[in-house]
Amino acid sequence: MLKLDLIQTVACAGVFLFAGYGLRRLIPILSRYNIPAPVVGGLVVAVAILLARRYEITLLQFDTTLQSPLMIAFFTSIGFGASLSLLKVGGPQVIFFFMLATVFAVLQNVVGILIAIPLGMHPLFGVLCGSVTLTGGPATGLAFAPLFEQAGVPGAATVAVAAAMAGIISGGLLGGPLGTYLIERFRLAPSPRTGATPAEGQTAANVVEAQMPEPATTTPEGEDTETYALLKSLVVILVAMWIGSWVSEWFKTMKITLPAYIGAMLVAALIRNFDDVTKTIKLSQRVIDDLGNAALAIFIVMALMTLKLWELVGLALPLLVILAAQVALIAVACRWPLFRLMGRDYESAVIGGGFCGFMLGTTANAMANMKALVERYGPAPRAFLVVPMVGAFFIDFTNALIITAFINIWK
Repeated sequence: MLKLDLIQTVACAGVFLFAGYGLRRLIPILSRYNIPAPVVGGLVVAVAILLARRYEITLLQFDTTLQSPLMIAFFTSIGFGASLSLLKVGGPQVIFFFMLATVFAVLQNVVGILIAIPLGMHPLFGVLCGSVTLTGGPATGLAFAPLFEQAGVPGAATVAVAAAMAGIISGGLLGGPLGTYLIERFRLAPSPRTGATPAEGQTAANVVEAQMPEPATTTPEGEDTETYALLKSLVVILVAMWIGSWVSEWFKTMKITLPAYIGAMLVAALIRNFDDVTKTIKLSQRVIDDLGNAALAIFIVMALMTLKLWELVGLALPLLVILAAQVALIAVACRWPLFRLMGRDYESAVIGGGFCGFMLGTTANAMANMKALVERYGPAPRAFLVVPMVGAFFIDFTNALIITAFINIWK
């Protein structure tokens, strides 16, 4: 058995992260369904450990000391994205769509609980197969897994990854056909005044950052501008994590169960909105997102490298039943309340395709679904403003609070 220390473990995670990118290029279906490269790379290690275990061989032992700090850093970057001014820039439709997504995140957990209990599972097993892994994706599932383990859900991390992967595939398969059905069923067409189709390679972050222009900052004489912006963003993230740890400790004294990152995420949101009003720090959301996404990639690989895939034995049937119900819930949501309440027009149908993507998988699924629709039927600029702003930033913030509430109710 090879024992890796802290640095070696992070280095190993980095190597398999780029192995994941390589596999995505070699196996097109992985890219087609937006399976994240960190998930691909981490699962390679997890599967290798599973196969070795069959022969009673332990391949590697990891030092995961940095796993939790990396996870907290990512969710702190999400907190910095919770800008009220950005929400206002998006207009009433963004706020309304955000409220709808929040309501259905709650409903995902209710549906999961209502199915888990008759199947003889812990109620929180249903929550884990609800908004934790579907609206939240693999990162949120892995971040909350220790709390679910403590609350009585065995193999929570493994279940989280399985549910998230199934959700990503479902979101990619369902969104396009459902949007197509709505467009053709109601004979919808884009407005002749709409803008151009989004550029190839455009991401949710690109769309949101266009609404948050880079602040005009003054770099000290003799300092490199990019290095200074990077250093400032890194320090601000660390300060939010520092103060956030005190906030989390305070919640513990109140007997409230929270994931480690909630305090930091709340502090980051306060700093972001303070800076929006005062312009004293002049935060760059682009740089903060880059740092957060880098931390997320390494965190996911590290979490998956220690995954115990054999824990899925015996949980497959309850998992499949709950996930089938969740897919049906989101399909019904897109067909009726979402489509009607968002305007019952062409843009609403495209938004529905995006909604399926991020409420079952990731925002990358949402963007892919909408791009497929607009390439066939025509541009939908409102959809490409509304969906990324909610899917990439705001829903992750409220979803964390929703999950925390359910854990504290059912623990």
